[in-house]
Amino acid sequence: MPVQILPIVSLLLSTFFLMAGAGLMGILLPVRGSIEGWSSYQIGAFGTSYAIAFTLGCFVMPLIVRRAGHVRSFSSLAALLAISILLCAIVINPVAWIFFRALAGFALAGTYMVVESWLNERVTNESRGTIFSVYMIVTMAAMMGGQYVMPLSKPELAIPFMLGAILFAMAVIPTALSQAPSPKPLTTVKIDLRLIFRNSPVAFFGVLLAGVLSGAWNNMAPVFGQKAGLSTTEIATLVVAAMAGGIVFQVPLGRISDKVDRRYVMSAAGLIGVAGATAGVYLADAGAVALFVVAFVLGGIIYPTYSLAVAHANDYAADEDFVKISSGLLILYGVGTMIGPLYAAYLMETFGPRGIFQSIGTAAALYAAYAFYRTFRRVSLPADERPDFQTTPLARTQTPTSFALDPRADVTPEAEEAELLPSN
Repeated sequence: MPVQILPIVSLLLSTFFLMAGAGLMGILLPVRGSIEGWSSYQIGAFGTSYAIAFTLGCFVMPLIVRRAGHVRSFSSLAALLAISILLCAIVINPVAWIFFRALAGFALAGTYMVVESWLNERVTNESRGTIFSVYMIVTMAAMMGGQYVMPLSKPELAIPFMLGAILFAMAVIPTALSQAPSPKPLTTVKIDLRLIFRNSPVAFFGVLLAGVLSGAWNNMAPVFGQKAGLSTTEIATLVVAAMAGGIVFQVPLGRISDKVDRRYVMSAAGLIGVAGATAGVYLADAGAVALFVVAFVLGGIIYPTYSLAVAHANDYAADEDFVKISSGLLILYGVGTMIGPLYAAYLMETFGPRGIFQSIGTAAALYAAYAFYRTFRRVSLPADERPDFQTTPLARTQTPTSFALDPRADVTPEAEEAELLPSN
């Protein structure tokens, strides 16, 4: 393993600093906005603008990288990330923050794509699984660690914003000093919704709802924690507990889905989400420990719902279409993350902080119901004809370029293309 990892250490270090900065920014802005007394709608708009810009970046960034090159693009985008979080410390205004958060979403999409394209150039058939696993560990550890940077200083001060800028700036150093050759240009991402729907209707709607779940929790959970009277450390732990639940639950759910119809597992996951959200409604005032347990259970379905839907889509996709289908589903997931924050904000404004659990419960119920409905519409493939479930990084850290790293990707020129078929 050291022989395989050594050539990409600089790229993994850049990834770590990027993810840590992103994790800090993702929790810091909602908490500070809540302290400022801004409405849930305004804070929810931070998440929606981020998701819109991130998704847009997946389409636009290949054009920018072709013109400027990988190193210059990465350095410029990292600088834009540092600027965006520092501007949040200077201009304390919700409308301005919506714009600054969009800048960060666009820049993060670009930096992720550049790093992933570099990694793709370094993998071989033998090292693909190892490098993908290490990349997963780095991204998850960094996102979780970034949450705990906020408690180092009060969110009312400028210091945590400065720490975020430092993390983004540090991401430039390993990449700028790396001697790795620049990879080939990024491919343009296009999407054919009819192709994706024909392949798997349950995956089509499943990833949309998974995006709603993730968008609602990731953006509004810190607001809930602040309004529930949790300390900054407890708010960070609340968010990390959900991520930990996603990591722990993903493998068991995936392995079970290898043995039975994946749609039954999707339905069961949705029902667990409904139960967890219901518990959250009644335990919203029960204290930090109870909320950590609820978050762990909810995270156990919020994050794996995406992976299960993608796995079902790939059951029916040809091997050479893995990257195409998975990339398109990721874009649909991005659309869901645009809806989730505003939906949760509406319910939190209407029913109070516990409205976040109501938003998750209703989305999980729809996820379960539609997956179960589809069991009557299409016969499941036999277990021995389906590819094995593979764990994936948190979807909010992925771009279409990520899937060329996945061990399921066929290493042919066709499969390495992230470009989807153009719409008719």
